[in-house]
Amino acid sequence: MAKKLWNAVVAGGAAAVFTAMAAAPTDAATGGVSYSQVTVNGGKPIVIGIQDEVTVPVTFRMTTSRTWHWQPLVYLFRKKADFWESDDISSGFGASDHSCPTEGKGSCVIDDGQLSIDPKAIESNAAAGAWKSAAYLSLPGGDGVSTNLNHTVQVRRATRVTVNAAPEPVLFGKTITVTGKVTLANWEKHAYQGYAGRTVSLQFKADGASSYKTVKKVTSSSTGALKTTVKATDSGTWRWNYYGNSTAGAKASTGDHVVVSSGVRVMHAAR
Repeated sequence: MAKKLWNAVVAGGAAAVFTAMAAAPTDAATGGVSYSQVTVNGGKPIVIGIQDEVTVPVTFRMTTSRTWHWQPLVYLFRKKADFWESDDISSGFGASDHSCPTEGKGSCVIDDGQLSIDPKAIESNAAAGAWKSAAYLSLPGGDGVSTNLNHTVQVRRATRVTVNAAPEPVLFGKTITVTGKVTLANWEKHAYQGYAGRTVSLQFKADGASSYKTVKKVTSSSTGALKTTVKATDSGTWRWNYYGNSTAGAKASTGDHVVVSSGVRVMHAAR
């Protein structure tokens, strides 16, 4: 199915949105156009949920001897496909024209580019993982040059993690039960579902401490549920922390603060 080259142009020529293009990238200096200093999202994975469009920063330098009709547009692809083959993830690109004019010739630097991905346009969970990136430079007369940026971008499904520590407050030396759940974005069903078999760290930050420390690790159940017990020794905050994998994003729960009765602790210490 043929796809549109770009689906919107912002008024005044300040930016373009590039959507769902599956061009045939070749080497990094095709047709007199080369790219360097490429970064997408600062090298971090792009983590996408089920509802909100995600926009990440893109920067690069383009050098060319050709006159262009529109500044280069960045997109993601996986296969070495021709223009009409739809193996891509629908993505959009925008940038101001202060550093790379809409029309021009020679070198330019995009230092404020943005790549956007809408989860509602993702058709399969298999879209999670590694993607290649490319740029398309539009030339006068309807021609264009597609160039492989030789830059890998990781796209991951978002996770959510909840926590509950009880009882609150608790007597020193008694048992605290910490529960929670880890869920994973399902792009096909547009819902979060239990993420089974995940190793999740239970972490604790004592009152006055500056960082969390891992207390133990727990494996999520078939429904994504988390549960364990610990002894109450200090007042502080408990949380679950999932570190992610090649297709799922990392996520820590919010913290649940538990007060340990100091009076009872003193009594125990005096014995």
